[in-house]
Amino acid sequence: MKQVYLDNAATTPLLPEVITTITEAMQNIYGNPSSIHQIGRKAKSLVETARKNIAKHFNVSASEIVFTAGGSEADNLILRNAVINLGVTTIISSKIEHHAVLHTIDNLIKEFGITVKWVDLTNNGEINETHLEALLQQDDSKKLVSLMYINNEIGNILNIEKVGSLCTKYKALFHSDAVQAVGHFKFDIQKTPIDFFVASAHKFHGPKGVGFAYIKKGIGIYPIVHGGEQERGARAGTENVHSILGMDKALHIAYANLNQEAAEIQTLKNYFIQQLKDNFEGIKFNGTSDNEQLSSYIILNVQFPKEYGMLLFNLDLKGIAVSGGSACQSGSSKGSHVLNTILSEKEAKNTSIRFSFSKLNTTEEIDFVIDNLKTLIR
Repeated sequence: MKQVYLDNAATTPLLPEVITTITEAMQNIYGNPSSIHQIGRKAKSLVETARKNIAKHFNVSASEIVFTAGGSEADNLILRNAVINLGVTTIISSKIEHHAVLHTIDNLIKEFGITVKWVDLTNNGEINETHLEALLQQDDSKKLVSLMYINNEIGNILNIEKVGSLCTKYKALFHSDAVQAVGHFKFDIQKTPIDFFVASAHKFHGPKGVGFAYIKKGIGIYPIVHGGEQERGARAGTENVHSILGMDKALHIAYANLNQEAAEIQTLKNYFIQQLKDNFEGIKFNGTSDNEQLSSYIILNVQFPKEYGMLLFNLDLKGIAVSGGSACQSGSSKGSHVLNTILSEKEAKNTSIRFSFSKLNTTEEIDFVIDNLKTLIR
């Protein structure tokens, strides 16, 4: 059966070059980076080289990169440190953040009684920057703003420079879950006022179970995983050497030809949008996902004009992998918290599907999806 994978916002296929890097490391770089003998020192040297390489992509120092088991752990590390160790008593966020942020905030409320303020959103899920500034002005409490760079369900791009500037103006810390941005967009931290961001390798054709946190120099950070002094004391546990090297390789490949590949994926996305408009009446696009300037070229969230209860299931039977929201929501009966927040009650009941693309997709695959959608819907 033909297989078409359009769920790249959930995870991306490993590239052959990355698999080679990982397997060679597994075969040859078996030392513990904390060991003082030659075999251990070799592993340590390669991990530190990977750290330097990753740091260069964002114009930061290697000491500001902390390797983690992925974006969720990195979000937890930063948010919990902000409250426990940095004196933050107020977090400003939005109700359409990833659950790695939302659930961590919920637990911080229960544990420490922090104040949480939710920034207003437009009907398209964009941040109301005027309201954000008003929240920053409200009192003298120590604040942290946590807003994701690119929404993982609707693809909206945050004006990260503007938000960072507001945080600097009002002396608030700024954290961004950049999991959907790293490897797909270039950004220079020296030109972007931000204190923390997180990334996950499997979103840019790297391995699962590894990611990193950027933590601005001078900000004290303490571990939430205890047991050793790895990662300069910020995160205990023997480093996942082969995965870190695979992440470094994947990020290098992602940024080597980014402009060309981004343009090609955007062209594919635009083609899909036009085919949907030409073949289906009443189609809508959630968030700003059909807007080339305001949305990630990776993500398209499509709302069909009524409920098709078995559409995802039937697409899967045809070999087409897509999502009704984030992968983290797949076991939930409540639907997408993002769409439930920004859509009317009536629209939220309609079937919405997230299609997400990579450089491995083709127009032939798009045509195959359109043909199957026409059969299943009509």
